[in-house]
Amino acid sequence: MPYKEHIKAVALISGGLDSVLAAKLIVDLGIKVIPLSVGLPYLPLECDKSGSRGRMIACLEEWAGRPMSVIDASSEAVEILRSPKHGFGANMNPCVDCRILMLKKGAEFMRKIGADFLITGEVVGQRGMSQRRQALETADRESGLEGLILRPLSGRLMPETIVEKNGWVPRDKLLSFNGRSRQPQLRLAESLGIAEPVNSAGGCLLTDPIFSVRLRDLFAHEGVDIRGLGLLKIGRHFRLSKQARLIVGRNEKENNLLSSLSQAGDYLFYTIDVAGPVGLCKGVFDAGLLSLAGSFIAYYCRPVPGTGVRVSCEMLPGRTGTELFSSPADEKTLESFRVGSGQRR
Repeated sequence: MPYKEHIKAVALISGGLDSVLAAKLIVDLGIKVIPLSVGLPYLPLECDKSGSRGRMIACLEEWAGRPMSVIDASSEAVEILRSPKHGFGANMNPCVDCRILMLKKGAEFMRKIGADFLITGEVVGQRGMSQRRQALETADRESGLEGLILRPLSGRLMPETIVEKNGWVPRDKLLSFNGRSRQPQLRLAESLGIAEPVNSAGGCLLTDPIFSVRLRDLFAHEGVDIRGLGLLKIGRHFRLSKQARLIVGRNEKENNLLSSLSQAGDYLFYTIDVAGPVGLCKGVFDAGLLSLAGSFIAYYCRPVPGTGVRVSCEMLPGRTGTELFSSPADEKTLESFRVGSGQRR
């Protein structure tokens, strides 16, 4: 029998399995659930809607009877990266501050639509920094929602919430998942008919060591903004000098993204006679650095040994391109400039 049909809850959806499971548990109690995604600039590029993650979100929207709402928090997230109150984790991940930001955004949305409480998919002990019980309680206090945040997957391990005290969700309907093992979630997903995506955890890039190295490089040489964070998700990155960086696309999708994200003052590199990557150069370039960038583009064309590649170099906006005949760089040179591989400064 449904519980309290007039009660509404906002479910924070990360894109991973846990948040979908948490929302589904509350939907099955007959409570109206509104899915909400908080947009952050360091989440992975949007997954293919035809993939398992897209199907999982589509199932959630069907269960909830409404599409997922989205709130952008990119500007606030950049400010957190510059100076996180609760510090960074093992990489460049300010997980506690980020979680508080998402909860605050959820609180704003909750009040706007007149919902009664917030649902998250957090599991006690799953993440060393942000999902220790103490960190969860800190996030609750600083979000202004203490007592109104329900974690259905670990609810029995947390203090009783207002949600339970009011009888909206009985405590015996909550679970006691704990720690890093994914097996309880997988078994629950199977019982609910949910297909788990390949990356079930949502995938914040700030916990990725390679992305973190790129971010530190950006901090050191250019400063961080929303566009800069977006570019870090794309391609191979090379620090050619303190004031010059080259990004080389790895596939057609990334080539198109680099072209679309280019701005005035950037250089774009294209191959002329052969298929090859797009290169985006940002910063201050002289003839020598442009020639070096061209040799990196040529490397990824894999020309016949002893030959070169014709490369078009165009400075935006709309300046006539310069044609370079580039011999491919050797692998040792390439690696010495790659961001995250002992690159030169």
